[in-house]
Amino acid sequence: MESVDTVVVGAGVVGLAVARELALAGHEVLILEAEAAFGTQTSARNSEVIHAGIYYPAGSLKGTLCVRGKELLYRYCAERGIGHRRIGKILIASEEAELPALAGYAKKAAANGVPLAPLTAADVARLEPAVKAVAGLFSESTGIVDSHGLMLALLGDATQAGATLVTRTPVTGGSVGGDSIVVRTGGDEPLTLRCRTLVNSAGLHAQRLAASLDGFPAACVPPTAYAKGHYFTLAGRSPFRHLVYPMPDHAGLGIHVTLDLGGQCKFGPDVSGWPAAPDYAFEEGLEAKFYGAIRRYFPDLADGALQPGYTGVRPKVTGPGEPAGDFIVQGARAHGIGGLVNLFGIESPGLTSSLAIAERVAAQLDAG
Repeated sequence: MESVDTVVVGAGVVGLAVARELALAGHEVLILEAEAAFGTQTSARNSEVIHAGIYYPAGSLKGTLCVRGKELLYRYCAERGIGHRRIGKILIASEEAELPALAGYAKKAAANGVPLAPLTAADVARLEPAVKAVAGLFSESTGIVDSHGLMLALLGDATQAGATLVTRTPVTGGSVGGDSIVVRTGGDEPLTLRCRTLVNSAGLHAQRLAASLDGFPAACVPPTAYAKGHYFTLAGRSPFRHLVYPMPDHAGLGIHVTLDLGGQCKFGPDVSGWPAAPDYAFEEGLEAKFYGAIRRYFPDLADGALQPGYTGVRPKVTGPGEPAGDFIVQGARAHGIGGLVNLFGIESPGLTSSLAIAERVAAQLDAG
């Protein structure tokens, strides 16, 4: 049986940020990734938005880590030359009935220390002439980022500090207890590894991984739910200069406008299903729903302008109809096993929060 100081399971943006943080702190880090390359699942199938911290309850991990992570991410991108733009976002009420919800998000943002500027209908029209709204809020600290470039930089920092990434190596189980943790892998060359520290950043599969560790208390594994969303792209030139978000629904942030660094406009995600297992197939028959939702705030959307884009699946700890769950950064104080940190429910704003989550994981490990 081979031994290594620290194993990080999962090479998405959060796993890579954690590996970087721990490697820079002097840990010998081995990153185990089930797929053929890093960042191919949740980290590659999102809106690439740097969130401001508007939507999350004060004191929640999502709120705290989003605000902290945003600051760290802007700084890191500037220092490393990673593509990003502080493009700004307009949160809109499309009709009078949505004004109380808009005011509610203004209060949440204020409680999280996020500055928002109120907008009248005329203000919205000046900023985004194509958008129909009765009022809005402007978030100057919202941006967009090249998520692949970010992950390349995180991996580069981690490997320069001595970390090693091994792909095509799914973790199939293990055991916890005593002075060490044992991890078993599949893949072409199965391994049995003894480690002092294990960080479960397996994303969509984090709960399954925790449950596969002999000796881990089953009561500490939260429920698993997968929320599937679709994105459509806009054919032709985008009429938007900012991100535009309608009022959210219970499971997501609504079918909103995002722009990538090349100016391509996309709409989404919706919440179109709760599959029993992650499923990236693009479902047919969603166009009518998207056209209807988008035309509430972009009435000039032409027939045929939407093209199927891609899908994403969010790892959640609450299911359909339930209030959105918070991030879970679960260390020894919760489960009693030294050296083990589980990351559950790391959905949006996980990309924005990645560097702050890494700080939190390191602090949990230091605390024992």
